[in-house]
Amino acid sequence: MDGSERRLASALIVDDHPLFCDALSMTLRAVAGIEVIETADRLETAIARLDISPLPDVVVLDLNLPDVNGLDGLIRLRATAGEVPVVVVSSLADNRVIGAALRAGAVGFVPKHSRREVFKAAFDAVRAGEGFVPEGFVPQADPNAPASQREEAIARLSLLTRQQAKILQLICEGMLNKQIAYELTIAETTVKAHVTAIMRKLGVQSRTQAVLIAQEANFDRLMPENG
Repeated sequence: MDGSERRLASALIVDDHPLFCDALSMTLRAVAGIEVIETADRLETAIARLDISPLPDVVVLDLNLPDVNGLDGLIRLRATAGEVPVVVVSSLADNRVIGAALRAGAVGFVPKHSRREVFKAAFDAVRAGEGFVPEGFVPQADPNAPASQREEAIARLSLLTRQQAKILQLICEGMLNKQIAYELTIAETTVKAHVTAIMRKLGVQSRTQAVLIAQEANFDRLMPENG
């Protein structure tokens, strides 16, 4: 609101399709003036990149990656990215997915099939410090209505730190505390402390309940019953 613009000179594209990465890179250079573009084909690769300075000015994320199943990838990325805005570019452009992505911390959502003008509008909005949703997106009719179980789950998952989100993912994979400690090279007592904090933030009493909360962010819960 003070008239200043966000710098957008570099971007990290997180997508596992090389041809789309190439096409999107050309689009961002042409319509958004982004000069330096890096790519990552896995969430873990992207998170590792965000541990290194300098950070990119914007992250462009595909929700459908080989090592994540749903919005947990966005939630974990947001926990790592800090102040770096995350724009979702996805072929899953259902209203429910768009709304959930925005609630999980994305500043904008662009369907993959969009024309260049849409990408330009989206990144112009990000540069101006604003959000962006595609034409035709219909938000929840009544913003004062009670949050659904899924919305509550996404809100709670967004409270987790990066390490807590990673540990929850490993819990979902069936790992025990000892196995998680080995995987992350941390003490088992540290894992236990994190698990306690995770359950407190999620408002649950057991690991099983925590897994159920995490599953609310999966795509099969977000998409329509008939596909």
